[in-house]
Amino acid sequence: MTDSTFQMLAIGLYFSAMVGIGYYAYRQTSDLEDYMLAGRKLTPGVAALSAGASDMSGWLLLGVPGAIYATGLGEAWIVIGLLVGAYLNWRFVAPRLRAYTEIANNSITVPSFFENRLRDHSHVLRIAAGTIILVFFTFYVSSGMVAGGVFFENTFGSSYLVGMLLVAGITLSYTLFGGFLGATLTDVAQGLLMFVTLIAVPIVTIIAVGGPGEVVNIVQAADAAHNLSDPGNEIHRTSLFFGGSVLAILSAAAWGLGYFGQPHIIVRFMALRSPADAKAGRRIGISWMALSSLGAIATGFAGLAYFYERGETLDNAETVFLQLAQVMFHPFVAGIVLAAVVAAVMSTISSQLIVCSSALVEDIYHAFGKRAAPNTLVNYGRLGVLTVAVVAIVLALDPSGTILDLVGFAWAGFGAAFGPLIILSLFWRGLTTTGAIAGMITGAVVVGVWGQTEALASAMYEIVPGFIACTVVAVAVSLVTARPDEHIDDEFSEMEAAVRAPAAAH
Repeated sequence: MTDSTFQMLAIGLYFSAMVGIGYYAYRQTSDLEDYMLAGRKLTPGVAALSAGASDMSGWLLLGVPGAIYATGLGEAWIVIGLLVGAYLNWRFVAPRLRAYTEIANNSITVPSFFENRLRDHSHVLRIAAGTIILVFFTFYVSSGMVAGGVFFENTFGSSYLVGMLLVAGITLSYTLFGGFLGATLTDVAQGLLMFVTLIAVPIVTIIAVGGPGEVVNIVQAADAAHNLSDPGNEIHRTSLFFGGSVLAILSAAAWGLGYFGQPHIIVRFMALRSPADAKAGRRIGISWMALSSLGAIATGFAGLAYFYERGETLDNAETVFLQLAQVMFHPFVAGIVLAAVVAAVMSTISSQLIVCSSALVEDIYHAFGKRAAPNTLVNYGRLGVLTVAVVAIVLALDPSGTILDLVGFAWAGFGAAFGPLIILSLFWRGLTTTGAIAGMITGAVVVGVWGQTEALASAMYEIVPGFIACTVVAVAVSLVTARPDEHIDDEFSEMEAAVRAPAAAH
């Protein structure tokens, strides 16, 4: 058997396992809450691993090692920011959101929570939030499909279209029938696969080079040789601070702000068995994220040392993880590593498809007063998944850079438009519907204008001004439009009691 045959066999087995998990989830799904939120029965480990896998996508296996390989440890500030943001999200948002979404009329989506929490009888807030989710995530899903197509094209020499349709078809099959549970359980498998490969690849490479000390020595030697030949463009890849201004470091670390408003991540908090499970989920999730991130960073350094020592230079730094896997392991094992890259892409696509489906059915269809039997609503949810997937596939037929560029923009958009509202909803009784709508629109507009203005975007990541603007406007307008509401106060107090009760018991 040829190397590519072994690799395709490994990926084929991975695809089969994902479809099998989707079928199992399909057998466990009976109503819309099951389909959209797995009946709020996720264990901490499942919630934590699925949140990590659906969040990280392919950038952790390709982007981070490539950035470290090319420019060094200064690129790690984004990773540091994301780690801090994820920790704060699990520590402060998760338990309150889990308790409050159930208390507030058993809300199963972020927009429905906003509406129920603030008693918005006009449905404007819910529909606006649902529409924002639908538009951004449709392009986000499409960008994942583009990544899948490009991966198969570059790795196996297949056509872009075949690779894209293969990734889209497999992901759609287990998400369409398995719903949130199918996406979550496959995320767990994908998260574990990503974790194992991100630990195995750098360890084996570091051993091959001669140990951690030798890796550092070779990287420093490579930097010295580069700086000698190009003194006007020095690099020091082992330095966390070289070449980065305070503003640039803060801008990179500000990616962590985005966590508070990402619907496909915080929905995992809503699906926990209880608020008390957030503590264990935090420990598992942050441990997974920290070790995986360290593995990605180590891969970049180990790859640089390995190839420099042999007089080789990679044309595309982002392929360092893939190149090392194929050099260091048997082709079948290398195929499993390649499957981890596909897993990273697919886990994000499936999570976003479910959120889009919930926006269509729970947030827009229901907001117009439509009601149907539980089985019918589940079928509507599946129709929503299919609809969004088809639109995303059509967009992905033209793998333009504008779709891929939208990923960072969408992260900022969700973070600035929804993040402050989530925090204010959970920690401040005074937020009003008008304040929330004004803040959400302001955050989205500031991100849009800032992100499209080159001088501003190059100075600071647009999520920072957008997040600040949303918070200031939401608070100011809420103070002006505040009206006493006994039901809101009672629910807020009930949420606080529900969060404190498990802590007191333990």
